[in-house]
Amino acid sequence: MSHIGRPGEPDKRSLRREILAVRNRLTADDLRETSAALSGRALELPELARAGTVAAYVSVGSEPGTRALLDTLHARGARVLLPALLPDNDLDWGVYEGEGSLARVQHGGRMALFEPAGERLGPDAVTAADAVLLPGLAVDTRGMRLGRGGGSYDRVLARLERAGARPALVVLLYDSEVVEHVPEEPHDRPVHAVITPSGVRRFRQET
Repeated sequence: MSHIGRPGEPDKRSLRREILAVRNRLTADDLRETSAALSGRALELPELARAGTVAAYVSVGSEPGTRALLDTLHARGARVLLPALLPDNDLDWGVYEGEGSLARVQHGGRMALFEPAGERLGPDAVTAADAVLLPGLAVDTRGMRLGRGGGSYDRVLARLERAGARPALVVLLYDSEVVEHVPEEPHDRPVHAVITPSGVRRFRQET
């Protein structure tokens, strides 16, 4: 386990910088290998393997690759929802029907995203998901997730809570990104599991 982010060490901003610097050194071969490994490991998680509807996302840049997993879930008959970023940083959703159903969208000066090209289902569509894949930069031993800081998935989690929806919350990371401690804020909620190329780890949830 990595010791990045022990209590009293980097705050969220510096921890993000540290992790992104490591990701940016990954090669195209690294990304291909980890994407295939993550897809295989993900289906070891029963909540994901048996999910009828999965809210996911298309990885970009040096993020842990989701493309192979999206195709596997789609081929198995799962309904895969993908996000479309709205001007206020909230997320709308559309259905993934294979690589041809994606559109490359540039949002201002940010990195271009791949979003569903078809019908928009509205921000509340995520509440129908049996499992939600959350992007992240790290997760700690309690299941607390470090996001990129844009707040989009904080809104998703708040929407799920308001709706009384209880999907499995899962984050895909590289092995070194499972850390001892992630700084948290009052609105932060733990995930149920993390998937890395070497395996699946679950977190016990408080009742």
